[in-house]
Amino acid sequence: MSLKVIGAGFGRTGTLSMKLALEELGISKCYHMIEVRENQNHAKMWMEAKATRKTDWLLLFKGYQASVDWPSCNFWREQAYQFPDSKILLTRRDPEKWYESIMKTIYPSSKKYAESENPDEKAFGHWAMEMIWRPVFEDRMEDRSFVIGKFEKHNQAVIDEVPKDRLLVFEASQGWEPLCEFLELPVPGIPFPRVNTTEQFLSSSKLSARKTAEKGI
Repeated sequence: MSLKVIGAGFGRTGTLSMKLALEELGISKCYHMIEVRENQNHAKMWMEAKATRKTDWLLLFKGYQASVDWPSCNFWREQAYQFPDSKILLTRRDPEKWYESIMKTIYPSSKKYAESENPDEKAFGHWAMEMIWRPVFEDRMEDRSFVIGKFEKHNQAVIDEVPKDRLLVFEASQGWEPLCEFLELPVPGIPFPRVNTTEQFLSSSKLSARKTAEKGI
């Protein structure tokens, strides 16, 4: 199976909402960071891609028709080459709000996992650090201007390099219409998904922590 849509946007740009939107449109399944822990050997394959810029993309994306979020977005060029008929989707949001979201949600979550006493969580946390935070942002996450600069440089590279007829630059507030026009698909009769907001992420994290405490773990 070949990817039809390649998401080039960084995490916390509405990527989980986009995963649900693409699957609602019949582009299923859509690969997202949450898939990594659900697929044996995927973490190892992503590390292989990080080290060599190569992996077995057909095997990695077996059963998937789209990709979004980290770590996939770090390899949008390789995927675009591997799947030449795919369309490239760049999800974006206000850079300042994006940074605030990152620093309240997935970055501290990665650090917490890396410090966990649970071996699986600890391994995943270290993987996230080595796959995303160190190579992409050079361990300078507290440096707001540097991190935002990396974010904007990445977005601009996608815009500069991808042919205009193959690229959609998208913000979740735009809703279904530009996405459906780009993909030449009918607009669904339901609201565009809006999930995994900062508030929802923090609420879910607190619930998970409480359940863990209640179990005495």
